[in-house]
Amino acid sequence: MFRSRSKDEQAATTKVTASEPKQPRDPQAPKGRPTPKRSQAQSQRRTRAQTPANRKEAAKASREARRADMARQREALANGDERFLPIRDKGPVRRFARDFVDSRWCVAEFFLPMAVIILVLTMLRQPAIQNIALLLWLFIIVLIVVDSFVLWFSLNKRLKQRFPNENHKGVKPYALMRTLQMRRLRLPKPQVKRGERP
Repeated sequence: MFRSRSKDEQAATTKVTASEPKQPRDPQAPKGRPTPKRSQAQSQRRTRAQTPANRKEAAKASREARRADMARQREALANGDERFLPIRDKGPVRRFARDFVDSRWCVAEFFLPMAVIILVLTMLRQPAIQNIALLLWLFIIVLIVVDSFVLWFSLNKRLKQRFPNENHKGVKPYALMRTLQMRRLRLPKPQVKRGERP
């Protein structure tokens, strides 16, 4: 028990300790690569996004990023680039709904010019013209309602044929809201001509 170790035991323990590394390796250190030079490490550090020093700089950076995003979105709305469109306009289903609306004549797109004409007619002091203006107003509203129902059901049918497994939630109201805008003012810009089948 208290006797000294034999030479064989001492040799075995020295072999084991020699084979094991003296310092354990850091698990996060990259393996099999040489340490990068200082100039490379500094250039990599500069390319990474650095957190601003104070709130003023952070607000300025976020404003600039927001401005750049809005500029990209405006450009995408003008040329129809799918990557940068707002979320409400993205996807093949929404694109099909836009093309479906843009390919046909809609009564609702003439609502604003007709409303201006009717407003001017109602300002005239002659009762006969005012009555005609009111009848014209009712006629336009009935036409818009009928046209919207036709659009709703025909778009629903085409969506079920073209995209049977896609989510159609909110697509038909999206298309109806597009009909209320004049073709020239629609965003994203129309990509199909009238009468062209989407």
